[in-house]
Amino acid sequence: MNYKIKNGKELRIAISGKSGCGNTTVSTLLSNKLGVQLINYTFRQLAAEKGLTLAQVIENAKTDDSYDIAVDTKQVELAKKQSCVLGSRLAIWMLKEADLKVYLYASDDVRAKRILNREGGDIEEIKSFTSMRDSQDTQRYKKLYKIDNDDYAFADMIIDTAKYNPEQIADLILTELACRGFVEKSN
Repeated sequence: MNYKIKNGKELRIAISGKSGCGNTTVSTLLSNKLGVQLINYTFRQLAAEKGLTLAQVIENAKTDDSYDIAVDTKQVELAKKQSCVLGSRLAIWMLKEADLKVYLYASDDVRAKRILNREGGDIEEIKSFTSMRDSQDTQRYKKLYKIDNDDYAFADMIIDTAKYNPEQIADLILTELACRGFVEKSN
């Protein structure tokens, strides 16, 4: 079932969660169903643009705040231009004008298994890397923006992604948007 934004209004949806929670997958599905721009500019894209590995960007970001600021500033600027789904670690905190803020979460084990399925590797190494990355992300967000990314209780929706597949999660979000009067079903 597809939906459309009511009366040509603008709609901005912010979706956040830690690595392996399904942010990119759910954000992509939602943007496709609504026919709006997906904004998912991350360290991964920045690494590709700079000709670096993701691990190099993460390492550089430990001592150079410009990496975080570049990513965060660019995605918010893009999101303010048009109706969109902004999927990023900090979307629900950074895009204050979002019409709906959704936080996706999953246990560390679920997240590690998803990352393993997506990228391959060793499950224990993935768990270790993901734990290190989570810790470093949290420290940077507190330092740069005074944001605690473990405090997401203010989100409009909090969804345990282990309980639903990505399609079901997108449908839950669309149902909420319809209840709030932002979207209507289309053919």
